[in-house]
Amino acid sequence: MKESDKMKKNSFFEGSFIATFGIIICKIIGLLYVIPFYAMITSTGAALYSFAYSIYTVFLSLSTSGIPIAMSKLVSEYNSLEYHHTKEKVYDLGKKIIIILGIFFFIILMIFAPNIANFILGNNTSSNSPADVTLVIRIISTALLIVPILSVTKGYIQGHKYMAPTSISNIIEQIARVLVILIGCFVSLKIMGTSEKTAIGISVFAATIGAFLAYLYLIIKMKKNKSLFKQNTTIKKEEKKFTTKYLIKQIIFYALPFIIIDLLKSAYNLVDTVTITRTLTSLGYEQNVADLTFATIATWGNKLSMIIISISMGITASLIPSLASDYVLKKTKEIDKKVNQAIQLLLFITIPMTIGLCFLARPVWIVFYSYDPLSIEVFQLFIFQAITFSLFSILLNITQTTNNTKITILTLFISFLGNAILNIPMMHLLNKWHIAYQGASVATLITQLIPIIFLMIYIHKKLKVNYKQTYITIIKITTASLIMLLILFLLTFIYPLNYTTKIPSLIQTIIYSIIGIIIYTILAIKLGIIKYLFDTNKIIKKFKKIN
Repeated sequence: MKESDKMKKNSFFEGSFIATFGIIICKIIGLLYVIPFYAMITSTGAALYSFAYSIYTVFLSLSTSGIPIAMSKLVSEYNSLEYHHTKEKVYDLGKKIIIILGIFFFIILMIFAPNIANFILGNNTSSNSPADVTLVIRIISTALLIVPILSVTKGYIQGHKYMAPTSISNIIEQIARVLVILIGCFVSLKIMGTSEKTAIGISVFAATIGAFLAYLYLIIKMKKNKSLFKQNTTIKKEEKKFTTKYLIKQIIFYALPFIIIDLLKSAYNLVDTVTITRTLTSLGYEQNVADLTFATIATWGNKLSMIIISISMGITASLIPSLASDYVLKKTKEIDKKVNQAIQLLLFITIPMTIGLCFLARPVWIVFYSYDPLSIEVFQLFIFQAITFSLFSILLNITQTTNNTKITILTLFISFLGNAILNIPMMHLLNKWHIAYQGASVATLITQLIPIIFLMIYIHKKLKVNYKQTYITIIKITTASLIMLLILFLLTFIYPLNYTTKIPSLIQTIIYSIIGIIIYTILAIKLGIIKYLFDTNKIIKKFKKIN
């Protein structure tokens, strides 16, 4: 076997870094393509694209979210116990279940697409017709035939603590998707002169093509490293009690909470889809303002915030199999260490990035889209969801991975219910100050922040996790971030953020970002954050050994 084909197991910290790096690369690619894509389509096309993805993500959660994560958890547990036969059996069963689910929800979307389209549009005067929305929903539903099996394969590989192959597959998937979107859209609109509806249809079909190529890569990679996965699969005496029926029940038991968790997360977007445009138009806002607010929150602002949120996704991908292994082996100290490490690492990156993006909202938005005061204002508040959503997700996955299923689902359900109840009233309340378009963001921040506090307390009591050092680190991170913000603010008196075109805004974004990173890094070193989080002494020792 070639050296480049070999796979290496990763520790929690290494796994977090690899997974996070891969996801960030994907998000950056997914963000950069928006610039030419947005330039080729109108706001009507952007809204149509958003409608398709908002519905797709809900059904994707139903068909993929639970079983792949459950697969990662189960594979890690059985691998730790050296039950290799059971581990492989779980994978085979997981594949069968998820393929059936994918086909089932594909059929549901194909049949009920017109009903869903009418439900989304309601009685508003959107430029998109129910037929247009129906078409893009049916096209994007084809991804449900590929993405589920891709996801469960990723879960299987991550359960063995191999993070690099899944990260590479994510990058392959994203590059392929983006190329199909941009080339397809350009050929459709500029060369063939077809309708924008056709171009958007091609764009959403890109999800299917990207997923297929990523799955092909993983299958090839697994075949080349077959010996690393199927180690001594002869059934042991202790494994004979694990019947097919028992394992199916276990997969469902592990998967169902994760499905509900991701479904309710996606439901946050569904609440926005159903309430934002309707409520704003009923309050007297013009339809284009309502559509723009929705598109900013559901798609374009979300794409920018996903750069930050991807950090939590990377940490979670590594945390679940690692924490599951420690939990089944009852390593209490390791659980305490990894929970605190995950929270601190997350906030070390997300807090300064969020504050920085809020401050640079104007030039960043201009660079990726165009100058639009409303979108920029909406985004400046919306971006803070990157912190609350990321921390909320990490805490939910910690409680679920440690088999605290009831509290996980209950917390998320109450959070979702609170969001559904608060969304419209908050828009009405803020309308008194003529900022009703900020109502959805405020409602989400409130209904994520309160559960975060509750889950932190619950994890402390249930898992005996001590947050003392984490609180100290958070204070240091916040201090460093606010000092960075103050210095950047003072810089605006010399170099004002007042451009409305792309090139000057790009230059400003780069200059301010570099200065911000330098200031934050220096402060993080001075305050001892980097030394504590990354254990620089250990890194230096490893470096000396290499040399």
